[in-house]
Amino acid sequence: MPAEHQQTRTRLRIVTAPVTPSLVDTPLRPAHTAPTAVPALVALVGATVQGCSTQGRSADISEQTMVTGITVRGQEALPGDLFVALPSLIPGRAHGADFAGIACSGGAIAVLTDPAGARRPALAAAIAARPGIPVLVHPDPRSVLGTLSALVYGNPSTRLAVLGITGTAGKTTTAYLLEAGLRAAGAHTGLLGTVAVRIGEALLPSTFTTPEAPQLQALLALMVERGVTHVPIEVSSHALALGRVNGTTFAVGAFTNLSQDHLDFHTDLEDYFAAKAMLFDGRARAEVVCIDDVWGQRLVTGKTTTVSLTGDATWHATDITAAHSGTQEFRALGPDGFDQRSAVRLPGPFNVTNALLALAVGHTAGADPVLLARGIATAEVPGRMQRVDRGQGFLALVDYAHKPAAVAALLDAVRAQVPGRLLVVLGCGGDRDTTKRPLMGAQAARRADLLVVTDDNPRTEDPAAIRASMLTGAAVGPAEVVEIGDRAEAIAYAVSRARPGDAVVVAGKGHESGQEVHGVKRPFVDADVLAARLDGMNP
Repeated sequence: MPAEHQQTRTRLRIVTAPVTPSLVDTPLRPAHTAPTAVPALVALVGATVQGCSTQGRSADISEQTMVTGITVRGQEALPGDLFVALPSLIPGRAHGADFAGIACSGGAIAVLTDPAGARRPALAAAIAARPGIPVLVHPDPRSVLGTLSALVYGNPSTRLAVLGITGTAGKTTTAYLLEAGLRAAGAHTGLLGTVAVRIGEALLPSTFTTPEAPQLQALLALMVERGVTHVPIEVSSHALALGRVNGTTFAVGAFTNLSQDHLDFHTDLEDYFAAKAMLFDGRARAEVVCIDDVWGQRLVTGKTTTVSLTGDATWHATDITAAHSGTQEFRALGPDGFDQRSAVRLPGPFNVTNALLALAVGHTAGADPVLLARGIATAEVPGRMQRVDRGQGFLALVDYAHKPAAVAALLDAVRAQVPGRLLVVLGCGGDRDTTKRPLMGAQAARRADLLVVTDDNPRTEDPAAIRASMLTGAAVGPAEVVEIGDRAEAIAYAVSRARPGDAVVVAGKGHESGQEVHGVKRPFVDADVLAARLDGMNP
């Protein structure tokens, strides 16, 4: 089951100090939520009440039925929750209504579902066991889930600056750079994205790029409660297409770029772009767009703040210099005569673009660009061009590149900064877009001196079949290509071949902390495995 289609748990543990004690082992919800009467929810989305002849009339359901939370997972229902029983996105899977009994046992006081869910025997049994629980019926409950969640949690996005970042590559890096810049400018920040959820100083794990609507709105409300003023959010195409961010008001919407990805979910690139473009359909009060590809150029309107590495745009860069350490310095040129010598600790022209985009978004949100630039210059991003240094005489990097364009950009950036050879360890994930596998193999083989094709997260697929597809593309050469399925052995082999002045790049998984093979996930962190192998070189 694709990770973007999975529901994420709302009970998570802090994994990185400093720890906020009250967040540990508690639902990620605000401590105080003003109750909302069920009739108000019915009226908001035009639902009907099962067994009632009129729509949303207070005579049909008690005004005393007050909702204080919302969930789509029956096992996570708390007292006072509205349980939203959704049909599965995967044909043949159970309907959410089948878990109504669990939700009601946990304290859910109302259920919202679609007509098919309303007919499920499990729902009828749950209601029979707890008479008086209203069942609200809507033809497409997923489409109104965001709006309902926002209302239940007090429309939190209107009480802080939500800064949405979409695009194929660069979302995580831009979000981290932006957060660092905003903190330097005096903002109290949160962060929501692929790598982590941060609420002030508390860092929590993240299950996927953009949470489901109930969790998203609960997190935003919790951030408001804890004094957060600005929150960069990575906004995936799934989140937009599936309505996860419906009900969210964005202070700024930003676009990085677009290239092939997620074609297991979207029908083609146009469909993928259409989903991304939804962030710019009026839900963002201001828009910032990188125009260095044709997709960004299509989003530009008269109110758009534009960003380009070198082109004619509101924000652009000149005089870019790169150190062997990977740090880049550049002149950032912006509106109102802004001209600042700036820096980013990450190599590659695309990271200068990410830094410019972060500057532009922060400035559009009202922050001082000088202070933003200072913060951006200090930022590091987990699993994005992440250095692993154990005193070896060559560069060792871990990166999340897992699509053709990202692999090409990563390797071009590394090639430009090392005098020696480029040794690459790369795999492709299972149960995902199969068409990009030979393309990724080809992009790596064209740039590497040694390409070690290995496993990423095969999930339920045959790992050998995934590698074979990559090897087909890698045949374009000129790299020496080696196939080693075991990822730890593949990393060890690349390290064993490295010489002073070379670069070893382990790509595809980045920050991820596990490897899923045949449906079983075991701990695996590329940076840790790479570090251990480097330590073994220097006992």
